[in-house]
Parts: sequence; C-alpha cells; structure tokens
Amino acid sequence: MAQVEATTERIIAADAEKVFDALADYKEVRGKVLTGHFSEYEVREGGDGEGTLVHWKLQATSKRVRDCLLEVTEPTDGQLIEKDRNSSMVTTWTVTPAGEGKSKAVVSTVWNGAGGIGGFFEKTFAPKGLGRIYDELLQNLATEVEK
Repeated sequence: MAQVEATTERIIAADAEKVFDALADYKEVRGKVLTGHFSEYEVREGGDGEGTLVHWKLQATSKRVRDCLLEVTEPTDGQLIEKDRNSSMVTTWTVTPAGEGKSKAVVSTVWNGAGGIGGFFEKTFAPKGLGRIYDELLQNLATEVEK
C-alpha cells in the first residue's frame, strides 16, 4: 500500500489573510467555491476553521465517490488541515503572501493507496484527476476573493 499525493497551487490577486479567511469560512464561502464534483455539503460543527466538522461527497470519477467527514485544524498561521474520519485522506491548505496584494494558495492531499495493479493505476491517475478538481476549486476561490 503506497502513499498517494496530489498537490495544486495558484497565485491569487488578494492578500493572504483574505484568502485564508475565505478558505476557513466553511459556513458561507467554502460551499460556494466547491466544484460540481462535491455534493451533500454540510457543516456539522463549528464552521470557521479550527474545530469545524464538515461533510461532503467527492465524486472523483464517474465510478469513484468518496464519502468524507473532515475534522479541521489550524496547526500554524495560514494553514488548514482537513483529516477525513472515514479514510486515511489528509488535505493541507497553505496560504502565504506572494508579493504586494497577492498570495499563493497550495492544496495537498495524501492518502494510503490500494495495493497491486489497482494501486498502480490509483497512484498514476488519481493525483492528476484530483489536481484538476483542486485547480478548478482554487479558480473559484480566486474569483470569490478578487471581487
């Protein structure tokens, strides 16, 4: 069983604090910036960063749907970590300044992949597919905070 990782980043024309606050706002903003790959979005506890418990289903492919129940922590300034209670999946969001009025948002997800031939295909194709989903999500976030 190998670890699988998908990472995507984007420069956003907004201050890092504004971008981070938008990402951490699970009540209002996060649901708006999710792509069509996400469904059944529900904030179950909290709603603003640390201490939030949020649920969604992520449909990565036509056949692959992951039921996610995520606990949110903020281990350092500018960083959110979402740990899935239903799997080994951990997603880290990091927002840092990137010059005057700009920020860099990086999202990285890791999980324990399957073994055997299925694991080979998962490790080969899943990061690209998840990267496309996150790229679209980061574009939606940029559109939201650059208003």
